[in-house]
Amino acid sequence: MGDVVEIEADREVREVADSQGPVIVASGLTKKYGDFTAVDNLDLEILGGEIFGLLGPNGAGKTTTILMLLGLTEPTEGAVRVAGHDSVRDPLSVKSIVGYLPDNVGFYPNMTGRQNLRYTASLNRIPRKVAEERIETLLVDVGLTEAADKRAGKYSRGMRQRLAIADALIKHPTVLILDEPTIGIDPEGVRDMLGMLARLRDQEGMTILLSSHLLHQVQEVCDRVGIFVGGHLIAVGPVPELERQLAERGDLEYEVSVVASDGREVGGPALERLADSLRSVDGVGDVKSDRGILSVSSRRDVRAEVARAVVAQDLLPVHLRQRGLSLDDIYERYFQEGVEADYASA
Repeated sequence: MGDVVEIEADREVREVADSQGPVIVASGLTKKYGDFTAVDNLDLEILGGEIFGLLGPNGAGKTTTILMLLGLTEPTEGAVRVAGHDSVRDPLSVKSIVGYLPDNVGFYPNMTGRQNLRYTASLNRIPRKVAEERIETLLVDVGLTEAADKRAGKYSRGMRQRLAIADALIKHPTVLILDEPTIGIDPEGVRDMLGMLARLRDQEGMTILLSSHLLHQVQEVCDRVGIFVGGHLIAVGPVPELERQLAERGDLEYEVSVVASDGREVGGPALERLADSLRSVDGVGDVKSDRGILSVSSRRDVRAEVARAVVAQDLLPVHLRQRGLSLDDIYERYFQEGVEADYASA
């Protein structure tokens, strides 16, 4: 496995780093279960006041990493510090400043949502008056005011997730760690939750680690992302920087649409002849046609050659543009590289 691709943070993230520095630092973090390595030599820094997305499929090692950050499981090798506290030697200090939402949260079913939050507040020794004020605010933030006095055992999965977010925030943590927080929440609730996370970052400077496999949600709110495959962190950076790095490496795609010289729509054999011509251009890997638009993949910028090929076919280009990469595209390409690297080293 090669070294992780390190990407420069954007200006806003860099300014936060300069003012606060890294809040979560993992060095050589490794977790083995017998012969199986769940997390392999992880080096990671999460900056103060940023939302960091940890992306990967189930079984990639995301949850194991989170458990080591929290001091809930001991690493086989390596070290981790959260806000200056050693997660192995001083896990209680870490837990006192971190709000945590696990991927499978549980509550006392015979207690109401409000009572569950009061109980968590009492465990954290929050004064009653302060706790009540926070509970009221959090119930509004997570959209549970109408269900606050219903028994938690009657809550749907989405309602339990909302209650879990409030529960993680009740002690007003410095760091918030969320493991698959949007599972079971309806689209409107997801938008509300992502908006709340952005407010916590922007207004309170909270550091947030969001573990998820739902890429479009992560892209919407995260300052940086880390792509996790087979226990390895294979790329880290803001999404635009990951896109640019792939583009500079030659993983480019273009969209081309054309018309005949007299303005008529082009399709069928004429479009296929153009596609064959484009495939012969040096550097072009594949050409696909979909409803009159050609998609051209290439290892370099071939826009000039593509334009010449179109004109040579007695056609006129309507548009020719480089297509941006979505987080799904970026993830798919890095994921495939990670799988291939694991296979080669096996």
